[in-house]
Amino acid sequence: MSRIAQTFAALKADGRKALIPYVTCGDPSSDGTAAIMQALADGGADIVELGVPFSDPMADGPVIQKASERALARGIGLPQVLASVREFRAGNAATPVVLMGYANPIERYDQRHGVGSFIRDAASAGVDGVLVVDYPPEECEAFAAQLAAAGLDLIFLLAPTSTDDRMRDVGRIASGYVYYVSLKGVTGAGHLDTEAVAEMLPRIRRHVSLPVGVGFGIRDAETAQAVGRVADAVVIGSRLVQILEAAAPERATAEATEFMRSIRAALDRGITT
Repeated sequence: MSRIAQTFAALKADGRKALIPYVTCGDPSSDGTAAIMQALADGGADIVELGVPFSDPMADGPVIQKASERALARGIGLPQVLASVREFRAGNAATPVVLMGYANPIERYDQRHGVGSFIRDAASAGVDGVLVVDYPPEECEAFAAQLAAAGLDLIFLLAPTSTDDRMRDVGRIASGYVYYVSLKGVTGAGHLDTEAVAEMLPRIRRHVSLPVGVGFGIRDAETAQAVGRVADAVVIGSRLVQILEAAAPERATAEATEFMRSIRAALDRGITT
């Protein structure tokens, strides 16, 4: 059983929901990512999604686009992302880490280091799962099998526009969990309609047996709590990236922990109300 599967099983046994924050590696500083990841875990994060900076992040809104730009300007690429995971793992062997990004950096890494080197090096660094936005399920069965052989999960996005056929394909290939994009648009966009999310999740679960996390548009404890009542996990990205961007350098880790604690408390209250 993967570390991600173990995490969801333990949470289910306790009647709790997973809290999954997203941060961009190398933002707000080139050498502070591992400390930020630990601060999130200290605040109650169950899984950390770590963004791989990319020049053309098509699914991301302005907040995360700018975070990627800042990280790229600091020289952060996939080798530095893996180094941050290794640094985090030196002090934290329990919290799962999912790399979230795009195909180009992965394929470029394999071109430079040899076929299969990304999976090998990600597993060695302590990565638990990979979410590649522009890898559709019908085109990456071999990639999914290679990840599984290395003990890594392959996570997919679903959206309000996903067809039943796409959900079936995802349900057949995915592992770990599935990430439901609750809005039509990019990260950080629009107003989250929690009733629409509640209506969509049973349809997803008819085709997907994995836990379902919900993200895009979750910005505060109230919304997280409402989503947590119907989803298995709550994913928060853009708002956290904004908090870290605005924080004084010496306050970044403390503010990450404080924000996570507020969301964690709301999620835990939500299961008892």
